[in-house]
Amino acid sequence: MQELYPTKEHIEAAHKRIKPFIHHTPVMTSKNINAMAGAELFLKCENLQKIGAFKYRGATNAVLMLTDAERQNGVATHSSGNHAQALALAARNNGLKAYIVMPENSSKVKMDAVKGYGAEVITCKPNQKAREDTLAEVVKRTGATFIHPYNNYHIIAGQATAAKELIEEIPSLDIVMAPVGGGGLLSGTALATHYFSPKSLVIAGEPANANDAIQSMQQGKVVEALPPNTIADGLLTSLGDKTFGIIRKHVAEILPVTEEQIVAAMRLVWERMKIIIEPSSAVPVAAVLANKAKFSGKRVGIIISGGNVDLSKLPF
Repeated sequence: MQELYPTKEHIEAAHKRIKPFIHHTPVMTSKNINAMAGAELFLKCENLQKIGAFKYRGATNAVLMLTDAERQNGVATHSSGNHAQALALAARNNGLKAYIVMPENSSKVKMDAVKGYGAEVITCKPNQKAREDTLAEVVKRTGATFIHPYNNYHIIAGQATAAKELIEEIPSLDIVMAPVGGGGLLSGTALATHYFSPKSLVIAGEPANANDAIQSMQQGKVVEALPPNTIADGLLTSLGDKTFGIIRKHVAEILPVTEEQIVAAMRLVWERMKIIIEPSSAVPVAAVLANKAKFSGKRVGIIISGGNVDLSKLPF
């Protein structure tokens, strides 16, 4: 499975390839939130995607790009959440085996969902080294192809299709936004914007308590995430070399937001728009509300990354 830097043609091909499998998610607006922000916000609702997150796009594209030889042994990854579910479902829908390494403290809801999609779950200690060592053992045992959660060009091309759909539906956006963790969604969003709406700026939101992407941009190299302490549990990982290379080139700015701002933005969207978004999705919304002068009068597209919330642990 050779990975090539995603061109415009790669993203168009990825979109065509995954269309039969994904939901074409709606774009929603709120006059009330627009008035508060002083801008026109267009929310691309990937919380309504299959498995409740954008990650199903990338996982499906990566699975469909496997060679016949690779398909025989299935796929493997390590993930505590949405990528685990996305890859498990994409594998099942294509008749492949999936082996998912999950930290033993992963949410039971997510672990059960992965098993429900027919994947074999292998647990490990909750740290990066244990994840990687356990995955290496699984790959050695099964011969499965490792599909990285974000540092993989097929994954990035798949994630780019969300912004492509947004841009096709809502042309002439001034700014396109996404949250940033490992950078799969942001790098895909940045490439799609660069190719399909080159006049639009790309701006990201990041929790101030997990601001390794901001530090990476400042230092010009990937900075490892310190043990991050944020409610935005989808944004805990550091950038990869592939995602950082794209973000550094095509993202204008990354704005930090506090935990209080994330919770307030999440609650606002739940209350005013009647849709469930997870804390990670609220991060770019919070960034707009915290930087009104920067976004004043602008048409802003925001990728709402997912809606997988543990309803027994709500922050409000």
